[in-house]
Amino acid sequence: MITLQELSSYLKELLQIELFSDGCPNGLQVEGKSIIKRLATAVSASCATIEAAIEKKADVLIVHHGIFWNRDSFVVEGTKRKKLSLLLKNELSLLAYHLPLDAHRELGNNWKAAAELGWHSLEPFGLYGGKFIGVRGTFEPKSREAFSESLESYYSHSLQMALGGKKIVSSAALISGGAHRSLLEASAVGVDCFITGSFDEPTWHEAFEEGINFFALGHSNTEKVGPYHLGRHLQERFGIPCDFLDIPNPF
Repeated sequence: MITLQELSSYLKELLQIELFSDGCPNGLQVEGKSIIKRLATAVSASCATIEAAIEKKADVLIVHHGIFWNRDSFVVEGTKRKKLSLLLKNELSLLAYHLPLDAHRELGNNWKAAAELGWHSLEPFGLYGGKFIGVRGTFEPKSREAFSESLESYYSHSLQMALGGKKIVSSAALISGGAHRSLLEASAVGVDCFITGSFDEPTWHEAFEEGINFFALGHSNTEKVGPYHLGRHLQERFGIPCDFLDIPNPF
């Protein structure tokens, strides 16, 4: 059992949130109970996620995508009103960590995935807001088809791909989420493959024009890694049960 203040302070230091210029507030977004006995983590603070956390009797919900963004309206209405009502009525605290949870080198969406995929010689990649949030690395040479199969197996998700590069690959860069526009940056550093969550029409042409293999495994899906492992870390660190809420989202 810990307090909300202790948890917030610990995560602020662990994820070094003050180093990031982000499009949202990182850390506490909605205050609930002061004493924490159960945690939940998830990708996004959707209505379905909040309802699942309440069903699990969580005292804190920690997500990658919170409910407040810099470009949003200040007006509380519609879905935002419903979310806030659910959180406040059930005294469920909401904490959100966006870029800090992408970039973290032990628990984050990118470095943790690269390590679990068996990549070596890991280096920062993907400059965003003055900070690197992605990773690049190398691995034993394999066919790009075998590499795509390893990605589908790891993420348990079908992929979209544009095989514009080498047939035998041994290097890749990864930025989780909606980073398909970083394909050109990946090409510029000379990796064989670029992996992210989303894709768009120009990406297909760019992959062939730049001579690089592109793989997209879903915005939400590539950002499960950080919330899942952060939850396992907090459970071990504080001895508090933590549920990962795997809310279906194929996008």
